[in-house]
Amino acid sequence: MRELELPDIHFLSAAMGWIELGLPQEAYAELARLSPAARSHPDVLSVEWNLCEHESRWQDAYEVASRIVEIDRDRSTGWINRSYALHALRRTEEASAALIPAVALFPSNGVIPYNLACYACQLNRLPEARQWLRKAMALEGRDTILLRARTDEDLEPMLAELEIL
Repeated sequence: MRELELPDIHFLSAAMGWIELGLPQEAYAELARLSPAARSHPDVLSVEWNLCEHESRWQDAYEVASRIVEIDRDRSTGWINRSYALHALRRTEEASAALIPAVALFPSNGVIPYNLACYACQLNRLPEARQWLRKAMALEGRDTILLRARTDEDLEPMLAELEIL
């Protein structure tokens, strides 16, 4: 993947800073300054995805993440964000199916099995959700996953049993 060049790297950095400050309009203004070639770079698309997420524009978020996966299959966030957007669009079955290939591509990424646990739980496939949560725990640590899971609405159907996993 080619690196961004100056001044595009500065515009992207500024956009990320505006997002962190909660000022999306300023971030959009910085992204508008990018060269046409830079606009399809996965780093730029990731910032665009963050803006879509911030504004709950889930169809746009799905499309942006899909472009990331097409351009850079080795970027786990593209896979994760694409499925997250599908889930937010209430297309959880598709979200799960779209994320399954990422398990083999990114075997040490604990977010992937965690999200698959969330999707399985929402689809009322609790035995599958338990398996995915155990895998996430093996990758990221039991305490880390439990801390996240205790407040995750998607795992609410399993809340009572989290401590015994």
